[in-house]
Amino acid sequence: MSVFSGTSSSGWKSLLRRHELGLLLAIVVAVLVTALVDPQHNYFYEPTLSAQNILRQASLLGIFALGSAVVIIAGGIDLSSGSVIAFSGTVCATLILLLAPEQIHTGGVPKWVLAVAIAGTLLVGFFIGTLHAWLVIRVGLPPFVATLATLVGLRSFARAMCQGMTEAVSGSRSTQIQVYDESFRYLGSSTVVPLTLFVLLVLGTWVLLSRTVLGRHLYAMGGNEQAARLCGIRTDRLKWFAYVFSAVLSSLAGVLYVGFESAANPQTMGRGYELNAIASAVVGGCSLQGGVGTAPGVALGAVFLHVVIDAVNKIIKTGANVYEGLIVGTVVVLAVALTQGLQQSRREGLFQGALGVMALFTLALLAGAFAAVAGPDFFRQPQEVSRVWLGLGTLGLTALALGVLALLGRWKARWQPTASALLLVGVLWLLRQW
Repeated sequence: MSVFSGTSSSGWKSLLRRHELGLLLAIVVAVLVTALVDPQHNYFYEPTLSAQNILRQASLLGIFALGSAVVIIAGGIDLSSGSVIAFSGTVCATLILLLAPEQIHTGGVPKWVLAVAIAGTLLVGFFIGTLHAWLVIRVGLPPFVATLATLVGLRSFARAMCQGMTEAVSGSRSTQIQVYDESFRYLGSSTVVPLTLFVLLVLGTWVLLSRTVLGRHLYAMGGNEQAARLCGIRTDRLKWFAYVFSAVLSSLAGVLYVGFESAANPQTMGRGYELNAIASAVVGGCSLQGGVGTAPGVALGAVFLHVVIDAVNKIIKTGANVYEGLIVGTVVVLAVALTQGLQQSRREGLFQGALGVMALFTLALLAGAFAAVAGPDFFRQPQEVSRVWLGLGTLGLTALALGVLALLGRWKARWQPTASALLLVGVLWLLRQW
Protein backbone atom coordinates (compact mmCIF):
# COMPACT_ATOMS: atom_id res chain seq x y z
CA MET A 1 0.00 0.00 0.00
CA SER A 2 1.28 3.45 -0.83
CA VAL A 3 1.78 5.55 2.25
CA PHE A 4 0.57 8.70 0.54
CA SER A 5 -2.36 7.42 -1.48
CA GLY A 6 -4.76 7.28 1.47
CA THR A 7 -6.15 4.00 0.12
CA SER A 8 -5.44 0.35 0.60
CA SER A 9 -6.14 -2.75 -1.48
CA SER A 10 -9.49 -3.06 -3.21
CA GLY A 11 -12.51 -4.65 -1.58
CA TRP A 12 -15.21 -3.70 0.89
CA LYS A 13 -13.19 -4.95 3.85
CA SER A 14 -10.36 -2.51 3.17
CA LEU A 15 -12.85 0.27 2.45
CA LEU A 16 -14.50 -0.16 5.84
CA ARG A 17 -11.13 0.36 7.51
CA ARG A 18 -10.68 3.83 6.09
CA HIS A 19 -10.21 6.51 8.70
CA GLU A 20 -12.62 8.80 6.87
CA LEU A 21 -15.44 6.28 7.19
CA GLY A 22 -14.85 6.04 10.92
CA LEU A 23 -14.96 9.82 11.22
CA LEU A 24 -18.19 9.96 9.25
CA LEU A 25 -19.71 7.39 11.59
CA ALA A 26 -18.47 9.38 14.61
CA ILE A 27 -20.15 12.53 13.25
CA VAL A 28 -23.46 10.70 12.84
CA VAL A 29 -23.24 9.24 16.36
CA ALA A 30 -22.38 12.66 17.85
CA VAL A 31 -25.35 14.27 16.10
CA LEU A 32 -27.75 11.54 17.26
CA VAL A 33 -26.50 11.69 20.86
CA THR A 34 -26.78 15.49 20.89
CA ALA A 35 -30.28 15.35 19.46
CA LEU A 36 -31.37 13.01 22.25
CA VAL A 37 -29.56 14.69 25.16
CA ASP A 38 -30.27 18.32 24.21
CA PRO A 39 -33.21 19.47 26.39
CA GLN A 40 -34.47 21.75 23.60
CA HIS A 41 -34.00 19.09 20.86
CA ASN A 42 -32.77 21.73 18.42
CA TYR A 43 -31.66 19.14 15.87
CA PHE A 44 -35.25 17.89 15.62
CA TYR A 45 -37.07 21.24 15.62
CA GLU A 46 -34.51 23.42 13.80
CA PRO A 47 -32.41 21.04 11.68
CA THR A 48 -31.72 23.53 8.89
CA LEU A 49 -30.49 26.29 11.19
CA SER A 50 -28.29 23.87 13.14
CA ALA A 51 -26.83 22.39 9.96
CA GLN A 52 -26.08 25.83 8.51
CA ASN A 53 -24.31 26.94 11.68
CA ILE A 54 -22.16 23.80 11.84
CA LEU A 55 -21.29 23.87 8.15
CA ARG A 56 -20.39 27.57 8.19
CA GLN A 57 -18.13 27.25 11.23
CA ALA A 58 -16.60 23.99 10.01
CA SER A 59 -15.94 25.51 6.59
CA LEU A 60 -14.16 28.52 8.08
CA LEU A 61 -12.02 26.21 10.22
CA GLY A 62 -11.47 23.70 7.44
CA ILE A 63 -10.12 26.29 5.00
CA PHE A 64 -7.01 27.05 7.03
CA ALA A 65 -6.87 23.56 8.55
CA LEU A 66 -6.15 22.25 5.05
CA GLY A 67 -3.09 24.50 4.91
CA SER A 68 -1.88 23.31 8.29
CA ALA A 69 -2.42 19.70 7.19
CA VAL A 70 -0.27 20.13 4.08
CA VAL A 71 2.56 21.47 6.25
CA ILE A 72 2.16 18.54 8.66
CA ILE A 73 2.14 16.02 5.79
CA ALA A 74 5.35 17.64 4.53
CA GLY A 75 6.97 17.00 7.90
CA GLY A 76 6.64 20.49 9.40
CA ILE A 77 4.33 22.35 11.73
CA ASP A 78 2.62 25.74 11.49
CA LEU A 79 1.70 27.41 14.78
CA SER A 80 0.95 30.80 13.25
CA SER A 81 -2.46 30.21 11.63
CA GLY A 82 -4.42 32.15 14.24
CA SER A 83 -2.09 35.15 14.16
CA VAL A 84 -1.97 35.10 10.36
CA ILE A 85 -5.77 35.24 10.37
CA ALA A 86 -5.71 38.24 12.73
CA PHE A 87 -2.95 40.01 10.79
CA SER A 88 -4.48 39.33 7.37
CA GLY A 89 -7.94 40.38 8.53
CA THR A 90 -6.45 43.63 9.84
CA VAL A 91 -4.63 44.21 6.55
CA CYS A 92 -7.89 43.66 4.62
CA ALA A 93 -9.85 46.08 6.83
CA THR A 94 -7.00 48.62 6.70
CA LEU A 95 -6.93 48.59 2.90
CA ILE A 96 -10.69 49.16 2.79
CA LEU A 97 -10.31 51.99 5.33
CA LEU A 98 -7.58 53.67 3.29
CA LEU A 99 -9.33 53.29 -0.08
CA ALA A 100 -12.89 54.02 1.07
CA PRO A 101 -12.76 55.92 4.40
CA GLU A 102 -16.31 57.24 4.01
CA GLN A 103 -18.10 54.13 2.73
CA ILE A 104 -16.49 51.75 5.23
CA HIS A 105 -18.77 53.10 7.98
CA THR A 106 -21.89 53.76 5.91
CA GLY A 107 -21.88 50.87 3.43
CA GLY A 108 -21.64 50.84 -0.32
CA VAL A 109 -17.90 50.15 -0.56
CA PRO A 110 -16.98 49.97 -4.27
CA LYS A 111 -16.44 46.48 -5.57
CA TRP A 112 -13.00 47.33 -6.89
CA VAL A 113 -11.96 48.36 -3.38
CA LEU A 114 -13.08 45.01 -2.00
CA ALA A 115 -11.24 43.21 -4.81
CA VAL A 116 -8.02 45.13 -4.14
CA ALA A 117 -8.30 44.52 -0.39
CA ILE A 118 -8.82 40.78 -0.82
CA ALA A 119 -6.03 40.45 -3.41
CA GLY A 120 -3.67 42.46 -1.20
CA THR A 121 -4.52 40.26 1.78
CA LEU A 122 -3.77 37.06 -0.12
CA LEU A 123 -0.50 38.60 -1.31
CA VAL A 124 0.40 39.30 2.32
CA GLY A 125 -0.24 35.62 3.06
CA PHE A 126 2.12 34.70 0.23
CA PHE A 127 4.88 36.82 1.76
CA ILE A 128 4.28 35.40 5.26
CA GLY A 129 4.58 31.85 3.93
CA THR A 130 7.77 32.79 2.11
CA LEU A 131 9.15 34.24 5.35
CA HIS A 132 8.38 30.98 7.17
CA ALA A 133 10.14 28.97 4.46
CA TRP A 134 13.19 31.26 4.59
CA LEU A 135 13.43 30.95 8.37
CA VAL A 136 13.24 27.16 8.15
CA ILE A 137 15.42 26.59 5.06
CA ARG A 138 18.05 29.34 5.11
CA VAL A 139 18.22 30.42 8.75
CA GLY A 140 17.87 26.82 9.88
CA LEU A 141 15.24 27.36 12.56
CA PRO A 142 13.04 24.43 13.53
CA PRO A 143 9.52 24.90 12.11
CA PHE A 144 8.15 25.06 15.65
CA VAL A 145 10.39 28.02 16.54
CA ALA A 146 9.95 29.84 13.21
CA THR A 147 6.15 29.78 13.30
CA LEU A 148 6.08 30.39 17.06
CA ALA A 149 7.89 33.68 16.42
CA THR A 150 5.25 34.84 13.94
CA LEU A 151 2.51 33.52 16.23
CA VAL A 152 3.58 36.12 18.78
CA GLY A 153 4.86 38.84 16.47
CA LEU A 154 2.15 39.11 13.83
CA ARG A 155 -0.68 39.64 16.32
CA SER A 156 1.28 42.41 18.04
CA PHE A 157 2.06 43.96 14.65
CA ALA A 158 -1.63 43.81 13.71
CA ARG A 159 -2.67 45.60 16.91
CA ALA A 160 -0.12 48.36 16.27
CA MET A 161 -1.27 48.65 12.65
CA CYS A 162 -4.91 48.88 13.67
CA GLN A 163 -4.29 51.71 16.12
CA GLY A 164 -1.88 53.56 13.84
CA MET A 165 -4.09 53.45 10.74
CA THR A 166 -7.28 54.45 12.54
CA GLU A 167 -5.46 57.43 14.06
CA ALA A 168 -4.01 58.43 10.69
CA VAL A 169 -7.40 58.31 8.94
CA SER A 170 -9.88 59.45 11.62
CA GLY A 171 -7.64 61.20 14.12
CA SER A 172 -8.47 58.84 17.01
CA ARG A 173 -6.97 55.49 17.94
CA SER A 174 -9.10 52.37 17.91
CA THR A 175 -8.38 48.74 18.73
CA GLN A 176 -10.58 47.51 15.87
CA ILE A 177 -11.74 48.55 12.42
CA GLN A 178 -15.47 48.27 11.73
CA VAL A 179 -16.52 47.32 8.20
CA TYR A 180 -20.18 48.07 7.52
CA ASP A 181 -20.80 46.72 4.04
CA GLU A 182 -23.46 44.16 3.22
CA SER A 183 -21.72 42.61 0.22
CA PHE A 184 -18.48 42.18 2.17
CA ARG A 185 -20.31 40.89 5.23
CA TYR A 186 -22.03 38.29 3.05
CA LEU A 187 -18.66 36.64 2.38
CA GLY A 188 -18.35 35.39 5.94
CA SER A 189 -21.83 35.49 7.44
CA SER A 190 -23.49 33.40 4.76
CA THR A 191 -23.13 29.64 4.54
CA VAL A 192 -22.87 29.47 0.76
CA VAL A 193 -19.59 31.32 0.22
CA PRO A 194 -17.44 29.64 2.93
CA LEU A 195 -18.91 26.22 2.18
CA THR A 196 -18.35 26.58 -1.57
CA LEU A 197 -14.76 27.71 -1.07
CA PHE A 198 -14.19 24.90 1.42
CA VAL A 199 -15.50 22.19 -0.92
CA LEU A 200 -13.45 23.52 -3.83
CA LEU A 201 -10.31 23.69 -1.69
CA VAL A 202 -10.86 20.15 -0.38
CA LEU A 203 -11.22 18.84 -3.93
CA GLY A 204 -8.22 20.83 -5.13
CA THR A 205 -6.05 19.71 -2.19
CA TRP A 206 -7.13 16.10 -2.70
CA VAL A 207 -6.14 16.26 -6.37
CA LEU A 208 -2.86 17.95 -5.46
CA LEU A 209 -1.90 15.38 -2.84
CA SER A 210 -3.10 12.19 -4.52
CA ARG A 211 -2.91 12.86 -8.25
CA THR A 212 0.19 15.00 -8.83
CA VAL A 213 3.94 14.54 -8.63
CA LEU A 214 4.11 17.48 -6.22
CA GLY A 215 1.76 15.70 -3.83
CA ARG A 216 3.74 12.46 -3.96
CA HIS A 217 6.92 14.38 -3.25
CA LEU A 218 5.31 16.11 -0.26
CA TYR A 219 4.41 12.71 1.22
CA ALA A 220 7.87 11.37 0.49
CA MET A 221 9.57 14.34 2.15
CA GLY A 222 7.29 14.07 5.18
CA GLY A 223 8.03 10.37 5.50
CA ASN A 224 11.80 10.69 5.22
CA GLU A 225 13.32 14.00 4.17
CA GLN A 226 16.87 12.71 3.87
CA ALA A 227 15.82 9.81 1.64
CA ALA A 228 13.71 12.15 -0.48
CA ARG A 229 16.67 14.48 -0.96
CA LEU A 230 18.92 11.57 -1.95
CA CYS A 231 16.30 10.56 -4.53
CA GLY A 232 16.70 13.95 -6.19
CA ILE A 233 13.58 15.62 -4.78
CA ARG A 234 14.08 19.37 -4.28
CA THR A 235 12.88 19.56 -0.71
CA ASP A 236 13.50 23.32 -0.33
CA ARG A 237 10.89 24.11 -2.96
CA LEU A 238 8.44 21.69 -1.36
CA LYS A 239 8.82 23.39 2.01
CA TRP A 240 8.32 26.80 0.44
CA PHE A 241 5.13 25.60 -1.26
CA ALA A 242 3.75 24.03 1.92
CA TYR A 243 4.25 27.13 4.07
CA VAL A 244 2.97 29.48 1.39
CA PHE A 245 -0.09 27.28 0.86
CA SER A 246 -0.82 27.34 4.59
CA ALA A 247 -0.34 31.10 4.98
CA VAL A 248 -2.45 31.98 1.93
CA LEU A 249 -5.35 29.83 3.15
CA SER A 250 -5.07 31.44 6.59
CA SER A 251 -5.20 34.85 4.92
CA LEU A 252 -8.29 33.81 3.00
CA ALA A 253 -9.86 32.71 6.28
CA GLY A 254 -8.93 36.09 7.77
CA VAL A 255 -10.94 37.86 5.06
CA LEU A 256 -13.95 35.64 5.73
CA TYR A 257 -13.74 36.13 9.50
CA VAL A 258 -13.68 39.93 9.07
CA GLY A 259 -16.78 39.61 6.91
CA PHE A 260 -18.42 37.35 9.49
CA GLU A 261 -17.72 39.69 12.41
CA SER A 262 -18.04 42.94 10.40
CA ALA A 263 -14.85 44.10 12.09
CA ALA A 264 -11.13 43.43 12.36
CA ASN A 265 -10.20 43.02 16.01
CA PRO A 266 -6.60 41.70 16.09
CA GLN A 267 -6.65 41.33 19.87
CA THR A 268 -9.20 38.51 19.81
CA MET A 269 -9.58 37.42 16.19
CA GLY A 270 -8.19 33.96 15.50
CA ARG A 271 -6.85 33.50 19.02
CA GLY A 272 -6.12 29.81 19.54
CA TYR A 273 -7.31 28.88 16.06
CA GLU A 274 -3.94 27.36 15.17
CA LEU A 275 -4.60 24.64 17.74
CA ASN A 276 -8.02 23.92 16.25
CA ALA A 277 -6.40 23.64 12.82
CA ILE A 278 -3.81 21.16 14.08
CA ALA A 279 -6.55 19.30 15.96
CA SER A 280 -8.62 19.00 12.78
CA ALA A 281 -5.61 17.61 10.92
CA VAL A 282 -4.75 15.11 13.65
CA VAL A 283 -8.36 13.99 14.12
CA GLY A 284 -8.57 13.71 10.34
CA GLY A 285 -5.76 11.17 10.28
CA CYS A 286 -2.60 13.25 9.80
CA SER A 287 0.47 12.06 11.64
CA LEU A 288 2.57 14.72 13.34
CA GLN A 289 5.61 12.71 12.24
CA GLY A 290 4.74 13.59 8.64
CA GLY A 291 3.98 11.66 5.48
CA VAL A 292 0.41 10.64 6.37
CA GLY A 293 -2.94 12.36 5.86
CA THR A 294 -5.69 13.10 3.36
CA ALA A 295 -7.73 16.18 2.46
CA PRO A 296 -11.13 14.45 2.98
CA GLY A 297 -9.96 13.30 6.40
CA VAL A 298 -9.04 16.85 7.42
CA ALA A 299 -12.40 18.10 6.17
CA LEU A 300 -14.27 15.51 8.21
CA GLY A 301 -12.03 16.30 11.17
CA ALA A 302 -13.09 19.97 11.02
CA VAL A 303 -16.75 18.99 10.77
CA PHE A 304 -16.43 16.54 13.67
CA LEU A 305 -14.79 19.14 15.91
CA HIS A 306 -17.56 21.65 15.30
CA VAL A 307 -20.24 19.00 15.78
CA VAL A 308 -18.71 18.32 19.20
CA ILE A 309 -18.43 22.04 20.00
CA ASP A 310 -22.02 22.60 18.90
CA ALA A 311 -23.09 19.69 21.09
CA VAL A 312 -21.42 21.32 24.10
CA ASN A 313 -23.19 24.60 23.35
CA LYS A 314 -26.56 22.88 23.12
CA ILE A 315 -26.20 20.67 26.18
CA ILE A 316 -24.55 23.28 28.43
CA LYS A 317 -26.63 26.39 27.99
CA THR A 318 -24.55 28.72 30.21
CA GLY A 319 -20.79 29.09 30.02
CA ALA A 320 -20.35 26.45 27.32
CA ASN A 321 -17.25 28.22 25.96
CA VAL A 322 -15.48 27.51 29.26
CA TYR A 323 -15.44 23.79 28.47
CA GLU A 324 -14.78 24.06 24.73
CA GLY A 325 -11.00 23.75 25.01
CA LEU A 326 -11.26 20.81 27.40
CA ILE A 327 -13.66 18.97 25.10
CA VAL A 328 -11.53 19.61 22.01
CA GLY A 329 -8.38 18.43 23.84
CA THR A 330 -10.12 15.26 24.98
CA VAL A 331 -11.39 14.57 21.48
CA VAL A 332 -7.89 14.98 20.02
CA VAL A 333 -6.36 12.60 22.57
CA LEU A 334 -9.07 9.99 21.95
CA ALA A 335 -8.71 10.32 18.18
CA VAL A 336 -4.95 9.78 18.30
CA ALA A 337 -5.31 6.96 20.82
CA LEU A 338 -7.88 5.18 18.67
CA THR A 339 -5.88 5.54 15.44
CA GLN A 340 -2.13 6.05 15.75
CA GLY A 341 -1.85 4.37 19.13
CA LEU A 342 -3.94 1.35 18.23
CA GLN A 343 -1.04 -0.83 17.11
CA GLN A 344 0.89 -0.24 20.34
CA SER A 345 -2.18 -1.02 22.46
CA ARG A 346 -2.56 -4.39 20.70
CA ARG A 347 0.85 -5.42 21.96
CA GLU A 348 0.60 -3.94 25.46
CA GLY A 349 -2.46 -2.94 27.47
CA LEU A 350 -3.12 0.71 28.18
CA PHE A 351 -3.15 0.21 31.95
CA GLN A 352 -0.48 -2.44 32.38
CA GLY A 353 2.46 -1.96 34.73
CA ALA A 354 3.16 0.72 37.35
CA LEU A 355 2.77 3.54 34.82
CA GLY A 356 -0.62 2.23 33.76
CA VAL A 357 -1.82 1.97 37.36
CA MET A 358 -0.74 5.54 38.11
CA ALA A 359 -2.43 6.75 34.92
CA LEU A 360 -5.61 4.93 35.95
CA PHE A 361 -5.80 6.77 39.27
CA THR A 362 -4.85 10.06 37.62
CA LEU A 363 -7.70 9.74 35.12
CA ALA A 364 -10.11 8.84 37.92
CA LEU A 365 -9.05 11.88 39.94
CA LEU A 366 -9.39 14.16 36.89
CA ALA A 367 -12.85 12.77 36.15
CA GLY A 368 -13.93 13.29 39.76
CA ALA A 369 -12.53 16.83 39.90
CA PHE A 370 -14.19 17.75 36.61
CA ALA A 371 -17.52 16.33 37.75
CA ALA A 372 -17.34 18.28 41.02
CA VAL A 373 -16.49 21.54 39.27
CA ALA A 374 -18.49 21.35 36.06
CA GLY A 375 -20.93 18.50 36.60
CA PRO A 376 -23.85 20.62 37.85
CA ASP A 377 -23.83 22.57 34.56
CA PHE A 378 -25.12 19.41 32.86
CA PHE A 379 -28.24 19.28 35.01
CA ARG A 380 -31.49 21.16 34.61
CA GLN A 381 -31.59 22.08 38.30
CA PRO A 382 -27.90 22.40 39.27
CA GLN A 383 -28.67 23.90 42.67
CA GLU A 384 -30.08 20.53 43.78
CA VAL A 385 -26.89 18.65 42.89
CA SER A 386 -24.19 18.10 45.52
CA ARG A 387 -20.79 18.78 43.98
CA VAL A 388 -19.00 16.71 46.63
CA TRP A 389 -21.05 13.57 46.13
CA LEU A 390 -21.05 14.03 42.37
CA GLY A 391 -17.25 14.25 42.34
CA LEU A 392 -16.76 11.29 44.67
CA GLY A 393 -19.28 9.18 42.78
CA THR A 394 -17.65 9.94 39.44
CA LEU A 395 -14.19 9.23 40.86
CA GLY A 396 -15.28 5.84 42.20
CA LEU A 397 -17.23 4.90 39.07
CA THR A 398 -14.36 5.86 36.76
CA ALA A 399 -11.76 4.03 38.88
CA LEU A 400 -13.93 0.91 38.97
CA ALA A 401 -14.59 0.96 35.24
CA LEU A 402 -10.94 1.59 34.34
CA GLY A 403 -9.89 -1.16 36.74
CA VAL A 404 -12.19 -3.59 34.93
CA LEU A 405 -10.65 -2.47 31.63
CA ALA A 406 -7.17 -3.09 33.03
CA LEU A 407 -8.12 -6.64 34.02
CA LEU A 408 -9.76 -7.29 30.66
CA GLY A 409 -6.67 -5.88 28.96
CA ARG A 410 -4.68 -8.91 30.03
CA TRP A 411 -7.01 -10.95 27.89
CA LYS A 412 -7.74 -8.63 24.97
CA ALA A 413 -5.47 -5.59 25.06
CA ARG A 414 -6.44 -4.57 21.55
CA TRP A 415 -9.98 -3.78 22.67
CA GLN A 416 -8.92 -1.27 25.33
CA PRO A 417 -8.96 1.92 23.19
CA THR A 418 -12.47 1.21 21.87
CA ALA A 419 -13.70 0.14 25.30
CA SER A 420 -12.23 3.28 26.88
CA ALA A 421 -14.09 5.51 24.42
CA LEU A 422 -17.35 3.64 25.07
CA LEU A 423 -16.70 3.94 28.79
CA LEU A 424 -16.37 7.72 28.52
CA VAL A 425 -19.65 7.98 26.63
CA GLY A 426 -21.34 5.69 29.16
CA VAL A 427 -20.14 7.70 32.16
CA LEU A 428 -21.36 10.95 30.60
CA TRP A 429 -24.72 9.36 29.83
CA LEU A 430 -25.11 8.02 33.39
CA LEU A 431 -24.24 11.41 34.86
CA ARG A 432 -26.75 13.05 32.57
CA GLN A 433 -29.48 10.63 33.58
CA TRP A 434 -28.60 11.05 37.25
